[in-house]
Amino acid sequence: MIKSVCGYCGVGCGLEYDEKQLIGNLAYPTNQGNLCSKGISELVSMQTPTRLLRPHMREALDEPFVLSDWKETISLITDRIKRTSKDKIGFYLSGQLLTEDYYIANKLAKGFLGTNNVDTNSRTCMASAVVAYKKAIGADFVPVRMNDIFKSDLLILTGANTAEAHVVFHNSIKKAKKNGLKVVVIDPRRTDTAKIADLYLPIRPGSDIDFFNLLSKRLIDEEKYDKAFVADHINNFEMLKNKFKRAPVTKMLKRTGLTQEAFDTFWELYSESDNIITAWTMGLNQSVQGVDKNLALLNTHLLTGKIFKEGNGPLSLTGQPNAMGGREVGGLSTMLAVHLGFDEESIQKVSTFWKTDKIDNKPGLTATQMLDADLDVLIICHTDPVYHLPHRKRVEQQLSKIPLVVEINAYDNSETAKYAHIRLPAAPWGEKEGTQTNLDRTITKQERLTRTSIDCKPDWEIFQLLAQSLGFGKAFDFETPKEIFEEYQKMTKLNDYMDISEADYDALTYKPFVWGEKIKHFLTPDKKGNLFFVENKLKSEKTSLEFPFLLLTGRTRDQWHSGTKTNLPQTLLTHKPLNFCEIHPHDAQKLGIQNEDTIKVISKRGELITKALITKDVYEKSIFIPISNREINYLTNDLLDRESLQPDYNHNAVMIERISDA
Repeated sequence: MIKSVCGYCGVGCGLEYDEKQLIGNLAYPTNQGNLCSKGISELVSMQTPTRLLRPHMREALDEPFVLSDWKETISLITDRIKRTSKDKIGFYLSGQLLTEDYYIANKLAKGFLGTNNVDTNSRTCMASAVVAYKKAIGADFVPVRMNDIFKSDLLILTGANTAEAHVVFHNSIKKAKKNGLKVVVIDPRRTDTAKIADLYLPIRPGSDIDFFNLLSKRLIDEEKYDKAFVADHINNFEMLKNKFKRAPVTKMLKRTGLTQEAFDTFWELYSESDNIITAWTMGLNQSVQGVDKNLALLNTHLLTGKIFKEGNGPLSLTGQPNAMGGREVGGLSTMLAVHLGFDEESIQKVSTFWKTDKIDNKPGLTATQMLDADLDVLIICHTDPVYHLPHRKRVEQQLSKIPLVVEINAYDNSETAKYAHIRLPAAPWGEKEGTQTNLDRTITKQERLTRTSIDCKPDWEIFQLLAQSLGFGKAFDFETPKEIFEEYQKMTKLNDYMDISEADYDALTYKPFVWGEKIKHFLTPDKKGNLFFVENKLKSEKTSLEFPFLLLTGRTRDQWHSGTKTNLPQTLLTHKPLNFCEIHPHDAQKLGIQNEDTIKVISKRGELITKALITKDVYEKSIFIPISNREINYLTNDLLDRESLQPDYNHNAVMIERISDA
């Protein structure tokens, strides 16, 4: 059997392939043989009729695509790049890429083209967590691992629906519960995750900061914080303590929608627990105050000292398989490779390592800024910005104005394809080899299970062809992913806390490598954690008489984003449909809506048609639509967090119209 690792979510489950089927790898620590429905069906993504198998091009968007060959197509792209200012070139990457793919793209753009306009769709899911980690603990470093739940007393899940987004980890949570782990779920929806909770807190959307501020204030007021830890290892305690003296406790609790009794029940459970993990994902990150929400959560771990200890810590749950690996190699426009910044010393280190003098000294455009920047060339790789960026009508208008849009993808049915001039066929999971880092720093190797289809190429090879055509052949002369990984390993030595150089590429298939296990301290210059006082400034879009409902968004268990890989026929789905809208019974009654009625949901930006699903699992005056509905972002607003520039996907004012009966 060939051993590999799943390419769907950030859990990164070990797999085994026997030429007919995929099964879970019993020896792999993350999943111990368990797989979710997406992992089991991973082979479908290789065999789907929606594969893109040959290069295509066209001169204008109103023309049909015609077949082309690699030499002609690469030459056309590089000729255009040579005639374009570096500030007018953008690379839009994806957490679907392997680390070696990310590394080559990043090296080409930042190191040799001199543009830092290299960002990833991690901007829309993890950017707020990245910024907060760096501010509070000194680096984009996750100081706790998934298996720590078996050494913990309390797991707090906030804005995270593990039952549907991180299924195998959720099964581990249920197993840990049998051994005594208590679980608190904080979420506006009574999700499938909430249904296994020892305590479910139905918090109002947008009030996460209030909740964690109430917790931090109570820790201080009742002197339940770790005084010795704070004195020795934490900055800004007196500032935070003084700020909380004036905090409006009654108003904050009211904004959460929780009763005093519910909060007291939570407090009792929290204060009695020796080991605590707080895990979160898009419910906190995707907000106009996403960084502040993360900081409010991180404050609780800094105050209690429940960090850098087994069974304790803040655990951000990454959505994509290699979002963390992409951040490690510098996939975000706000950093250089190996977690270095744009300061003079870092630029000098990277320039010397890559043997280049082209690196710019300022951050590049983020994924949420690129389409506003009047680019001339945009290369999009394994992501679908027309589908996933907010305010879709505006995105479509902006993208249609870019003179050259290149889409590198394994599939031909993306929403972005309609706005591409060139489409290059990439090898999907199972047809390429390389490494990925899952959500808790575990590096594993994806193996090629079968030959690469027809005219497809692995992504690193595509970027290398571009580099060689541009005249950078000496710096881009790799023959295998292993060679790329080993160069990257040497580069990690530029950062003294990254020990990835100790990994053995060939052994990663059988023995995953977890980097950073020796880090048991803050990574700030003074080796102390930083507390921040944040407050809920109510910056998100508000409902009104015209748009009285608040739209929430999220994943469902069996689907993956736009469904290019998992949009199976409806008859094959066993969990939930692709398109539905959860609405509270009281709201449905007022609008005359019955279950499964066809309804229209409208925001200031656009509209979509969906089916009503009447349930008490959502708050009154709020609705939920899954992101498997490809038109979801016709509704969402394009407000961004000012620091992370991450979109506010979960606070959208909408109205509902009934169209027809079920």
